[in-house]
Amino acid sequence: MLSSLLLYMVLGAFAGVLAGLLGIGGGLVIVPMLTFSFGWQGVAHEHILHMALGTSLATIIFTSLSSMRAHHGRGAVDWRVFWRITPGILTGTFLGAWVAAQLPTNVLKAFFGVFLYYVSYQMLMGKKPSASRELPGSAGIFGVGNVIGMVSSLVGIGGGTLSVPFLTWCNMAIHRAIGTAAAIGLPIALAGSLGFLINGLGVSGRPEWTVGYIYLPAMVGILSMSVLTAPFGAKLAHSLPVSTLKKVFAVLLFVVGTRMLWSLF
Repeated sequence: MLSSLLLYMVLGAFAGVLAGLLGIGGGLVIVPMLTFSFGWQGVAHEHILHMALGTSLATIIFTSLSSMRAHHGRGAVDWRVFWRITPGILTGTFLGAWVAAQLPTNVLKAFFGVFLYYVSYQMLMGKKPSASRELPGSAGIFGVGNVIGMVSSLVGIGGGTLSVPFLTWCNMAIHRAIGTAAAIGLPIALAGSLGFLINGLGVSGRPEWTVGYIYLPAMVGILSMSVLTAPFGAKLAHSLPVSTLKKVFAVLLFVVGTRMLWSLF
């Protein structure tokens, strides 16, 4: 366990710097890292992606709490929107965890690889949706919450990649959209972690120190360092060419996505 903990502390430090520097969700970094490191550790192939997704969402519980408090302190969270979308988020995320648990690792790899292509394209092109409509009614926002929650669960992220464009499209100012998305990350992480925990109980072939599909050494190691290094990454953002670095990272995401898809053959 000690060697595993040290490995994930290093990964957590790297993930924290990238998250702070580029303003990206931790799951986009953590899930590929966990996928490759679980494979290197000899985790059973059929559990690798499930454990990567469940563990990533478990770490996001704590990072989203910190981020939500920071944005709330700046008055950047629209709590009315948060409470309207949360029921759909909870339903969709929990359902997404159940769906993920039924899918084989290769299907999840394919889905995640394609999602990385989507994010890479968005970052390279700098695509931002134009503010063209208002928030939908109760049924509509419940449906949107379900979609955001389900996709977030299937790729192990806090949902900002999806919720920020949606809120911006609905005429919310970008800083308020980012703050509200940070808050939305908490119910995604809670419901997703619970879903992966429950659906992984009793599954044979998981390594020691695993609760459901959550690998505790990875969760503790990543959290212990990412919380410390994210502020350092944020400071670097003021002295480095972030727009250029985002394009470099977008290319890296494309390479990682390709590597995941290539591993299917």
